[in-house]
Amino acid sequence: MTHPYSGLGGTAFWRSGVAEADPAAPVDLYRPKFALGRDAAIATAGSCFAQHVGRALRGAGLRVRDAEPAPSGCPQEVARAYGYGIYSARYGNIYTVRQLVQLIGDAVTGRTDPADIWAHEGRFYDALRPTIEPGGFTSAGEALALRCAHLRAVQGLFARTSCLIFTLGLTECWADRESGRVYPTCPGVVAGQFDAGRHVLLNLRHAEVLADLEAARTLLQGLNPGMRMILTVSPVPLTATAAGGHVLVATTRAKAVLRAAADEFATMHADVDYFPAYEIVTNPAARGRFFHPNLREVTPEGVAAVMGCFLAAHGLAAEPQPQPVEHVASADLTEDVICDEILLEAARR
Repeated sequence: MTHPYSGLGGTAFWRSGVAEADPAAPVDLYRPKFALGRDAAIATAGSCFAQHVGRALRGAGLRVRDAEPAPSGCPQEVARAYGYGIYSARYGNIYTVRQLVQLIGDAVTGRTDPADIWAHEGRFYDALRPTIEPGGFTSAGEALALRCAHLRAVQGLFARTSCLIFTLGLTECWADRESGRVYPTCPGVVAGQFDAGRHVLLNLRHAEVLADLEAARTLLQGLNPGMRMILTVSPVPLTATAAGGHVLVATTRAKAVLRAAADEFATMHADVDYFPAYEIVTNPAARGRFFHPNLREVTPEGVAAVMGCFLAAHGLAAEPQPQPVEHVASADLTEDVICDEILLEAARR
């Protein structure tokens, strides 16, 4: 007797495709919708995990653009502390698609607003990227001037980028009721002052994330009609939730919304692809070994599994060789990743 499941390959079945497979070398997990060659001009952005993506792509010799390079002679550790070389511009972590839409829109229009500069202990911070200047700016005018320069760099970046790789991280974000501006951190955590009457928590729904993705694509296509997008969902759980429930439920809800929206969006557009980084890291077959003991940060082995799969699928590296599951060792190394969310844990104390 034949049926639709007759003759399907091993990856179509859970036992052979997951339970008995090496999670560090996934087979046939990703089939690129379009080729990404070594000559592609790539921009990276997104939540904390996107830092791993950019680093690995540079290590593989791809053209990852840097629109705001560090000053000549600046030590690497100092440059990273000031937001240089982490992404393709000094925009810091972009946790939500709404934040991305806001950034591109500002870059297109050149919009700046003095209300987006927060004061703290006599120093001034760009509320839309508050951690890129440790210790803050000396004046609001300096912060605004450097934001104008940043937006010009971002506009030039996207105008000359052939593919944006964006990692979706969160659905929760804080917004200003009056202006509608959204922030990467809650006011009062890094700088500024929280005002319950003015600042409101948004927990974006599937339809809202999908609409924001459409808005981002429209803006990007306006800057560069040939630009393509590759979306991933960050496997990193929430540090904390302000939505009123348990952080585990909030994390699962956020990742489900983002994953569903990314899938639908990629299905709708030939120039948008989805890469399953989230699935690789959270694969039950890995039994948690792709996470550090805090169960949030991804281990170097997990990053290697993700990027090995990505690069091999695009013909930019050799296919990872599966190993017998019982022989795969766990990793306990650390990576230097800058994550604004961690500040929430410190602020709790």
